[in-house]
Amino acid sequence: MTNLSELLELIAAWFRSLNLPEPIVHWGHPLMMGIVIFVMGSYVGYAGWRSRLAQDKEVAAKSRVEHRKLAPFMFLFLALGYTGGILSLVMHRHPILESPHFWTGSIALILLATNGILSLSGFWGNKTALRMVHAYLGTVTLGLLVIHTVLGVQLGLSL
Repeated sequence: MTNLSELLELIAAWFRSLNLPEPIVHWGHPLMMGIVIFVMGSYVGYAGWRSRLAQDKEVAAKSRVEHRKLAPFMFLFLALGYTGGILSLVMHRHPILESPHFWTGSIALILLATNGILSLSGFWGNKTALRMVHAYLGTVTLGLLVIHTVLGVQLGLSL
C-alpha cells in the first residue's frame, strides 16, 4: 500500500521546483498558522466567552455576531494550513504519521469541526447543555492548539 507521503510527493516536488527561499519553506507555515491561532483564535474564543458572560445584552449580542462571523473563517484557515503543513512535512521528507504535531493538528480540526456541527445544528433545539459543551470544547481546542504550536516549533527546529 502506498503511504501518504508518496501520494503527495508529486505536489511536493512541484513546490520544491519553485526554488522558494528556505526560510519561507521552513517557517512560512508556522508563521501563518501562529497568526491564525494566536490572533484570530484568541479573539474568536474571547468573543465567544464574552457573548456568554457579558451582563450587557447589546455587548453579548455583538460578541455573538463577531464569534459567528469569524469562527468559520478560523476553521477554514486552519484547515488550509493543515493541508499546507502536511505538504511541508512531505517537502522536508519527514514521515507524516510519526509527527505528534500532525496528530495534535488532526485532533484540533476534528474538535473544531464538531463544534461547528454543534453550532450549525442550532445546538439541537438551542439546548443549554450543548451550548456549554460548545464553549468548553472550543476552549479546550484552543489549549490544544497551544500545545500543537509548541510541538510545531520543536519540529521546525529539528528539520
